[in-house]
Amino acid sequence: MSEGPVYWPPESMDVPSAAGVCLLSFVWLAASCGGSGTEPRSEDPTIQERPPAPWPLEAFPDLPEIMNDVPEARLELGRLLYYDPVLSIDNQTACATCHSELWGMGDGIPRGVGHGAGLDAGPRRAGPNTLRRNSPALFNLAFRSSLLWDGRAETLEEQALMPILNDQELGSDEKALIAELSAIPEYVERFADAFPEDPGVTIDNLSAALAAYERTFVSNRATYDGYAEGRFGLMNNEQIDGMFRFAEMGCDDCHAPPLFESETFANRNVPEVDGVVDHGLEERTALGEDRGEFRTPTLRNLAATEPYFHNGSIQLMSDAVRHELEQSGLPFTDDDARLILLFIDKTLRDESNSAIRPLEVPSGLPLPIDPAGVTPRGGEGS
Repeated sequence: MSEGPVYWPPESMDVPSAAGVCLLSFVWLAASCGGSGTEPRSEDPTIQERPPAPWPLEAFPDLPEIMNDVPEARLELGRLLYYDPVLSIDNQTACATCHSELWGMGDGIPRGVGHGAGLDAGPRRAGPNTLRRNSPALFNLAFRSSLLWDGRAETLEEQALMPILNDQELGSDEKALIAELSAIPEYVERFADAFPEDPGVTIDNLSAALAAYERTFVSNRATYDGYAEGRFGLMNNEQIDGMFRFAEMGCDDCHAPPLFESETFANRNVPEVDGVVDHGLEERTALGEDRGEFRTPTLRNLAATEPYFHNGSIQLMSDAVRHELEQSGLPFTDDDARLILLFIDKTLRDESNSAIRPLEVPSGLPLPIDPAGVTPRGGEGS
C-alpha cells in the first residue's frame, strides 16, 4: 500500500467550528520522523544543494475578514441547510447531493444531476436534469474572487443561491422556499439565533448562512503545508522531485501555491462530450477569444474529485495529469508524469475540514443517500 497523506496543523489559521466542524489535532509521527514509508533524504549532492522548493514558501492565507466574529449559530444553521432537501423543489435534492464529503466535496460523476433523480447521490445518481458541467469540489472557496467554472459569481453569498434557484439544479422558487422554511419552527428559531440583528427567515440570511458554512471547508493541513512551514522531513525524495518537476513543466503558473489554483481561465482542449455545447467564459463575456475557457481549479484533494475537467471527460487522475503535460508543449517523460502525479496525490491531500453530515435536519426530510457498500474514491495507487 502506498504512503498516505500527513496532516499538518498550521498555527496561522483558526477555522470556526460548527457542531463537529473541527480540526483534527494529530500529526502522523511516522512520516514526520522518518519512520516506515518515508524515505530518508538522499545524499545526492544535486538534491542537497537545491533550495527546499522551486518557489518561495508562502504561508497559507488567513480566512477573510467576513468570517470575523461569525456566530456559531450561523455556522450550524448553514450546516443544516446544506444537507436539507427542503431547499429543492422535489424535497429530495440538497447541496450535499452534488457536494458530498464522501466524494471529495463533489459527487463522483462526470456531470451533476439536479432534481428529479430521487435521494440517490454519488456515482449511481441519474435523472432527467443532467447538467453540462462537472460538480467542482468546494475546498478553499473562502479565498476565491471568482466562483463556478465560468467565474460568474463573485461572492459565496451570490453563488449559494444560484443552484437553489436554477431550474435544472434544485429548482426552487424564492418566495415558496422562504414560506416553506418559515413554516418550520426550528428554522425560525435558528435563523433568529444566527442573525440576532436581523432575525428573519430571508433569502439574504439563507445565502449568508450557507456561505459562512462553506467558508469553513479549508484544506490547509496537507503534507505540503507542513513542509512549507519548515518540516522538510515530511516529504520524501520522490515527492520533492515531483514538486520540482511540477514547476519545471510550468504547472505552478496556473496552479500557484499555496492554494494550487488561481483566478485564471484557460482552454485546455479537453475531449468534448456528445450532445453538450458549452462555450465556457465566452457565455459570460461574449468575447470570442474566451470560448472554451474555464476557471483553473484547485489541485488540493485532486485524488478525491474524479472525474476531471469542466465536463468530467477524463476519468483518471493519471490521465488528467498527462493531458495537462501534453498541453504545456514541453517534452516530458513517463517518469516526469509519475512523479508529478505522486506530488499532487500524496502531498496535497487534506479533507479534514469537509462538511459534516447531521443525523437529521429541521424539515424532517430524509437526507441524500450515498451508495451503500461503495468505497469512496481514494486516488490511484492508494
